[in-house]
This record gives sequence, C-alpha cells and structure tokens, in this order.
Amino acid sequence: MKLADALFQALVDHGVQQAFGIPGDFALPLFKALDDSKRLPLFMLSHEPGVGFAADAAARIASAPSAAFVTYGAGALNMLNAVASAYAEQVPVVVVSGAPGTHEGRGMLKLHHQVKTLDSQMIIYREVTCDQARLDDPRRAPEDIARVLSNCITHSRPVYFEFPRDLVDAPCEPVPVRPAPALSPDAVNDCVDEVLQRIARAQSPVMMLGVEVRRFRLEVPVADLARKLGIPVVTSFMGHGLLSAQDSPLVGAYLGTAGDPAITHLVEDSDCLLLLGVTPCDTNLGVAEHVIAPRTTILAHNRSVGVGHHRYPDVPLAALVEGLLARLARERREPRALPDVRPQPVAPFVADDAPLSPGDITAAINDAFARSGPMPLAADMGDCMFAAFDIGHSELVAPGYYASMGYGVPAGLGLQAATGRRPLVLVGDGAFQMTGWELGNCRRYGWDPVVVVFNNRSWEMLRVFQPGSSLYALDDWDFAGCAAPLGGVGVRVNTRREFAAALERAMAERGRFQLIDATLPRGSVTVSLARFVSTLQLRQRIPPGR
Repeated sequence: MKLADALFQALVDHGVQQAFGIPGDFALPLFKALDDSKRLPLFMLSHEPGVGFAADAAARIASAPSAAFVTYGAGALNMLNAVASAYAEQVPVVVVSGAPGTHEGRGMLKLHHQVKTLDSQMIIYREVTCDQARLDDPRRAPEDIARVLSNCITHSRPVYFEFPRDLVDAPCEPVPVRPAPALSPDAVNDCVDEVLQRIARAQSPVMMLGVEVRRFRLEVPVADLARKLGIPVVTSFMGHGLLSAQDSPLVGAYLGTAGDPAITHLVEDSDCLLLLGVTPCDTNLGVAEHVIAPRTTILAHNRSVGVGHHRYPDVPLAALVEGLLARLARERREPRALPDVRPQPVAPFVADDAPLSPGDITAAINDAFARSGPMPLAADMGDCMFAAFDIGHSELVAPGYYASMGYGVPAGLGLQAATGRRPLVLVGDGAFQMTGWELGNCRRYGWDPVVVVFNNRSWEMLRVFQPGSSLYALDDWDFAGCAAPLGGVGVRVNTRREFAAALERAMAERGRFQLIDATLPRGSVTVSLARFVSTLQLRQRIPPGR
C-alpha cells in the first residue's frame, strides 16, 4: 500500500474518527490523498488555532484521538498554542504536518516557511507532544507510526508526524497495532490493598474526579465504584461535567473558597481524599494547597498512584479502578452511609426587564434545559467558564487549566462534528473576536450550535485580577449583526426577558447557527469568578514556606 494510505488506515485503527485541517503547499499532496481515500471525514476550518481547538474538543467529547492536518511552518507553528493546551490537559490530538520533500532545502537557499533549520518545527513540537516521527523512510514508517499512535492512546496526549510531500505515494507495509503496555499484577494488587485500607480507616473519605476519567472512558466503572464504596463524589475544576449521565453519589464541583461552601468543607475536611485522574495544578487544588495534606491524599494520575507519600509507578488509573471493583466484588463490602451534603440552592430565574447578569444567563439556561433536556457545553476561558459550573451537570469541554482564550467556538464545532449533537457554546466577547469567525464554516457542514456571547465590552476576567486599568476595555462590536453574513441568525439582548425569549427561539430553530449577543454591564461577573481570583491572589501573596 502507499505510505499515506498506511497512515490513514492506522489512524482509523487507533480510534480516530475525524480530521480537521487547513491545506498548504507542503501538505497539498497529503490532503488530496486523504480526500481521495474517504477513510476519514475532513473538516476544513479558517485558521489553524481553530483547527487545533476543534480537534481537541472532538477528542475530549469522544474519549478518542482526533487528527489535525496542517502545512509546514506557517501552518503547524500557527497551531502550536492549541496543541500546547491539549498537552497540558491530556487530550489525544494527532498532529500531521506536511513537510518539505526529502531532497528539498539541501542547497544554499532556504525554503519558504522555514524558521531556522528544517528541523526547527520538529524540535519545537517535541515540547508539546509525547512522541514524534518524521516519516521520511517508508521501510521504517510502519513501526514509527505504530509506536507514536500507541503512545498517544497510552498517555492521552498529543503526538506529531511530519510527512514529506514527495513520499505520499511511496510503497509501504501496513501499520501494526501494538498491544497495551504490560502491567505488574502484584503492583496493582498491592496498590489496591493500601487504597482500600486507607479508605476503611477514614472517617470522611471523598472521591474527586479529574479529566483522566473521561479520557480513558472510565465514567461508568468509576460511578459503580463510588456506589459500591458509598463515598461522595465531587468533580475537580477541570473535571466538571463528569458523570453527568451516570447514577452516582455526585455532589457537585469543587472550587475551593470560590465554590459552594458545603462542597468546600466536604473536601477540605476529608481525612482521605481519593483523587482519580485529577491533574495536580493550581486551578484544581491550588486554592486549597494549604488545607489538603499529602499524607491524607490518594492521587491516581499520569499512570501512577501515590498513597500519601508512598508511590506506585506504572499503575494506570484504569488498572486501579478495575482492581478496586474486582476486590469489592469478591469481598462484598457494605457501602458506607453517605453524608448529608446539601449544596446551596440555585436562585430561580425571573424573566423581567432587569438588565442581564452572568447569573441570569445560567439560570435561564437551567430552566431551558429542564424543559427541553440538556445540551453538551463548550465554554471559553473567562467568566463564561465559571458560569458553566452553575449549569446543571451537562457534559462540558473547556480549557480549565491551560486557560487559552479562543477555545469556545471552534470547540463547539469540533464537538458537533464528533458527536452529531448540537452544542451550546459560551464565549466572551474578547475570545469571540479571536476565533468566533469559524462559525462561517457551519453552513458548509450542517452544524447549528447555539452560541451565547457574554458581551461586557471588556476583558473582564483580567479586570478582576487587576482592577483600575484602562487596558481591558473593548469596543462594542455588533456580533449579532455579523451572524447573517456568516450564515446564521443573530440577536442582541439586554434584559432577562429578552434573553429568555431569544434562548427559547434559538433552541427551537435547527439548521443554522444561532448567536445571542448578551450585553452585560462592565464589572458584572459571576460570584465564583470573583471568589476564585481573590483566593488565588491571596495565595500568591503568602511567602514560600508559610
């Protein structure tokens, strides 16, 4: 078979279901081969950051790798930030970059798109991917492809291929599928023993879930584990939306002092905090760094388990969960009685003529979801993401840790491409200015997301971090007026009543994207964001060692 066909088939064999891309001269032969092969649907967007964010969201929502095809230099390097975000948040994106031919660039003249050397792009991508290969030897390519894709799945992180444009049709053997890495049953059993002993001795154990639960398709067994143990469950900042469709003792999302006091006390007073797939970072745990003690914590993350100060390397989260369930099935332990944790009730939505606030938007969305059923959410960074925490238990894709603006709109497109389900996109006006124009591709592919723009004519989250500056003001762009030329429907709203009516119309109409330009007063932010920022600022002012 041909080298390009071998790569395409290997992508399919490793679970890739769609590709996103933008062509360029070094990638044109590869794009033509992909289009001719019909092995993967290819969705063309308008700017490489959007390609990367769409592929990221598709991989998150499907718990499977997604592919991003770009050209050398100006294309691949333009997508670097989105790939860095995927690496930081453990998203399996396969980056395939067209590259100069095997005999190009060897003379005195540099090639266009070249930065420093022909290897510069590979060197840069080593920092944001877990494995890489240049497919410049068709004899070695099958093993290289197999190794790289295996690592993409094993570690749930981006990987990178460079494909010389003159080797698309080179003859090549099929790509094998490598078996999963071998595990030590004794290590898993010892780890299960110690984890269950810790839980049994604890008076108030709590389970916190992070992104690895979704990445490795563990929501069903983890929900079963929580029920069998009788342990209350919270999601981390990055894990909000987990177990949304499962029967489990889920209480809500932990946001430290920024969140619900009942959930905060439940977590921070626990004498055995079981962190399953939780990234140990400031957004997940930094606000409580001084109250969550390592000696009372069990952390299963990045293919290892730490029980207090004792570490079990090479014990992946899936193996731990499977081992715990198997042991509980044999021993038939009675689950604990769950504590009575009552999160604060959500204020009801009132459709009157008062000006909108972020809290009004979430309340109206909750009412709409109660009537019509939930929609999957794609949220950008900023107050719109904090608002998402107040929206029921819908599935959510959002850059909670890497926190890059511009994610929301292309993520919504990737979500719909991967699932066929209509998403609700929450995005701030600053982020919409970056990537909102990707909505112009909806008509081509039949996508019809509902997009809510939090339009306070400001980078309001930055203002919360450091008030008193004129740096954050934005002009008043007519986002609603831009919708029709892009193929959608737009409406600007100012009051609670107008927003509720616009949301009802948007959810009822299918076939075109719906954009609600929700005007908000400057300085109006969610309570969660204000608390979160003030807590982080307080922690930053505390000297090291205190």
